Amino acid sequence: MAYGAEVANHFGGPWLDRASRLRQDPAWLSAAIGAQDTLFVPVHAERCLIASLEAPRARFLTRAQLTELDPAIDPADAVFLGLHEARAVFALALARTPDPLDGEFVDLWQVGQRLAPAEAAILAYAKAMVGWRSRHRYCSETGAPLAATTGGHVLAAPDGRRLFPRVDPAIIVLVSDGDRCLLGRQAKWPPGRYSTIAGFVEPGESLEDAVAREVEEETDVRIRDPRYHSSQPWPFPSSLMLGFHAEAATTAIHLNDGELADARWFSRQDIADGDVRLPPALSISRRLIATWFDRWDGPSLTTVLGARAAG
Repeated sequence: MAYGAEVANHFGGPWLDRASRLRQDPAWLSAAIGAQDTLFVPVHAERCLIASLEAPRARFLTRAQLTELDPAIDPADAVFLGLHEARAVFALALARTPDPLDGEFVDLWQVGQRLAPAEAAILAYAKAMVGWRSRHRYCSETGAPLAATTGGHVLAAPDGRRLFPRVDPAIIVLVSDGDRCLLGRQAKWPPGRYSTIAGFVEPGESLEDAVAREVEEETDVRIRDPRYHSSQPWPFPSSLMLGFHAEAATTAIHLNDGELADARWFSRQDIADGDVRLPPALSISRRLIATWFDRWDGPSLTTVLGARAAG
């Protein structure tokens, strides 16, 4: 299988027209907030409203449902996300959990893998925007309160300073050495789970430089030929994961910076035999591993894992 981004990673994809032109139109935004067919995505404590945990699905609310839920909720403070199937969609932070509530506010990490792709992407977008707004209430230069403009995508200070949504770029890389790959684990992860190497891009650093630095800092392995694979929005809280594959130039492992509790080389057979617990399917890490695994003759990683689960 060729390396590439043939399919959008979880939380990504063209499920929503962001319609950035409409952010500049206060009259349109005001009318959309009051429209009966507009959808609101409620977020409380950076958790998203899920209708059912047995078969998770996102619960979007209409203006009438919002009013019925809590007349004190002010939709005017909502963030315009865009258009989904021609309907306006807004994210709305709730200061408290209304009672009664049809559904439950749940950490997106807990249910994201089981949501429909469109719902997962919209909830990730809403969570990221609400989280950014909640962490930036005052101007860092003057301490003055910030006011939301442009559909909630710009925070403006009284002196004209403007703050835009923050996205933190991070690289994540599957390093291979022939038919084996380098995986590491953090101490807080479930027993036996290993994943690809990842870390934040530093100022003044290219993505390729970040790939090489992070792998060497964490494992002492040096890499060559870093190749971009695909990206994934990762709203935990505001990252963009930039996926790579790379070849190993050296193979001796030494844990340099204390980020990892362990790092090892795993062969394709090790993975097929279940000797390692892989990262969840919603993460780009799993896809990087699968793309590498599927280059070799034999069943795909999806087939192998499916057969193991069925057995």
